[in-house]
Amino acid sequence: MNVHVTVVGIGADGWDGLPAASKVLVEGAASLLGGRRHLDLIPGMSGQERIAWPSPLRDGLPDLLARLRGPVVALASGDPLVSGIGTTLIDLLGREQLTIVPAVSSVALARARMGWPAESADVVSVVGRDVRLVVPALSVGRRLLVLSSDESTPAAVAELLVDLGWGDSRLVVLGDLGGAAESRHESTARVWDGVTPRLHVLAIEVRGPGPGWASGGVLPDDAFEHAGQITKRDLRASALARLAPAPGQLLWDVGAGSGSVGVDWMRAWPSARTIALEARADRAALVRRNAERHGVPALRVVEAAAPEGLADLDAPDAIFVGGGATVEGVLDTCWAALRPGGRLVVHAVTAETEAVLLDRYRRRGGELVRLHVERAEPLGTFTGWTPARAVSQWSIVKGDS
Repeated sequence: MNVHVTVVGIGADGWDGLPAASKVLVEGAASLLGGRRHLDLIPGMSGQERIAWPSPLRDGLPDLLARLRGPVVALASGDPLVSGIGTTLIDLLGREQLTIVPAVSSVALARARMGWPAESADVVSVVGRDVRLVVPALSVGRRLLVLSSDESTPAAVAELLVDLGWGDSRLVVLGDLGGAAESRHESTARVWDGVTPRLHVLAIEVRGPGPGWASGGVLPDDAFEHAGQITKRDLRASALARLAPAPGQLLWDVGAGSGSVGVDWMRAWPSARTIALEARADRAALVRRNAERHGVPALRVVEAAAPEGLADLDAPDAIFVGGGATVEGVLDTCWAALRPGGRLVVHAVTAETEAVLLDRYRRRGGELVRLHVERAEPLGTFTGWTPARAVSQWSIVKGDS
């Protein structure tokens, strides 16, 4: 698509708040794009065509951009690369066909109003997304700036916080930041009264006796809904240490059971992705519920058996096989699909599956370990060690062999 777009950030103070250089760009545009709210902030320019963003946005953009007269300028809120249209346009056009001219972002303004240094607060965007995305960021004393979808977001977040035991959390709605109508409303999640302008940033100081599992590390087993089909925490920690979650990378969780490995993978990084393959409908439903509960609702569940269900999926950066390694074709399909440098981890609890892993280890290398976990439990009036079933774990990085 041979079109260059200049994206100009604009604040709630509108035209008057634009720097002179940004005004020159807007005045010189033959085609001016933006949301209705942004376009209404700009005075009329002779001969300039003004077009509101199409709906749905991504589907309608290619045809729209192809017919525009240049120069083309697009308006965006504040910094166009903070949960803004700039990211969408980069994905569509590539970096070389864009010029980004940011204004002060709503995040920067919110930090200034709250007196929060950048390193002391995290940003979570729920623009057009599930509010449960805030869950992995919740821990006592943590500060969050939530980029909201609309005026309904604070009430939904308040309800979620109360449900999780964080009802004492301080909520501050910072409305129309930088504009003449700028406002501030403060309350707690427990008594939230819903006073919210449509355009706002939600600041949260997390308080209360919420669950200890909400942020960081590997979740405990009882944080998941499951029917016994779960990779226990100690084994899951070992598997994830070898799977090595990374930003933007994709995990296949094959034979997902409760989805515990895929959920913890996505909780490690906001941009990490999981495709969970589970043949049984009841277990697939468990995976979905666990993903929603723990703030990773984008986890994708494929209800199918391996290896057939693995066809046509995006190539993974890591694969965990928690069951089914003895099924013909499963490990070969996984290995073939894995990207170079990708990590494969397979668990075995039966002698038959262990034999398969031993054969793979002999032929391909990698690392083969047997994991034993013993738990202290009452033994009469004393305490004794109760061993769990041993698990054999084969792990390998593609390229090692």
